[in-house]
Amino acid sequence: MSDIAIKAVGLRKVYVTGFLRKKFVGLSKLDVEVKRGETFGYIGPNGSGKTTTIKLLMGLNFPTAGHAEIFGHPIGSMAARAKVGYLPERPYFYDYLTALEFLHFYGQLLGMDKAARVKRIDELLPMVHMERARDIQLRKFSKGMLQRVGLAQALMGEPELVVLDEPSSGLDPMGRRLIRDVILELKRKGTTIMLSSHILADVEEVCDRVAIIAKGEIQQITKTSELVGHGLHGVEAAFENLSSELALGLGFGEPTAHAHGRVTFLVENHERVNALVRAALEAGGALIRVTPQRQSLESLFVDEMTAVDRKDREKPT
Repeated sequence: MSDIAIKAVGLRKVYVTGFLRKKFVGLSKLDVEVKRGETFGYIGPNGSGKTTTIKLLMGLNFPTAGHAEIFGHPIGSMAARAKVGYLPERPYFYDYLTALEFLHFYGQLLGMDKAARVKRIDELLPMVHMERARDIQLRKFSKGMLQRVGLAQALMGEPELVVLDEPSSGLDPMGRRLIRDVILELKRKGTTIMLSSHILADVEEVCDRVAIIAKGEIQQITKTSELVGHGLHGVEAAFENLSSELALGLGFGEPTAHAHGRVTFLVENHERVNALVRAALEAGGALIRVTPQRQSLESLFVDEMTAVDRKDREKPT
């Protein structure tokens, strides 16, 4: 049994478009390994090559060069596809089916008998909070409901690898929370997950490693904890009942914000914030919050994309 869920070596995709047969590089060169049981984040701006990568891995498109495997089986083979559950960015469903009929249909495609389908559907619909909509036609579903039933479809065959392309796109906060909870439950069970998302807070919360892709090339692959770091960049403390004069008189510098009866300080570390809180309380202030400031995946992503754009501008023309 392979310990590597996904392995790609030199994977490349060049599209030829238009009457003049112009070439467009969708994916320049992809070398990546995803381990069994890992939750792997795949992030990048629009047009960076994320969906191209996923379509190649799923066997929905053919590489121009290179090769890849799913659990040791060539991409596109029946053996590879049998191990994968996939939710595309823009799924298309037969909208005249009910949710129940839809899941039975996909269960039949997987070769599941009726008893196995019924048992699995009874597990999945409550998991994605769709048990009350089981007999409603998909054409009457909102986008969020379609995403949830699509997630259930991806999990129907209890796949070893789940590939999710923008699963939270267009969802409200409750829908996003549901998707995260399902991913965390799959992770707890040891399922391998590849997650492509623009919602970086979700990626940061659930992924073990993250790859950043831009202009068809991987820029970084590293552990999420190492990517965002756990180093403290400061501590923010906010208070009420402190005038501008009292705030300045505390001896912790000028506040970073002072509006609507609230004053906010940014200090270097926990020792300084402890002293600040004591001084502010003695001056009659009321503590509202203390917030450690750490670099987020979102801020690091913006920094990485800015650096890529700067390198492109500096290239000789």
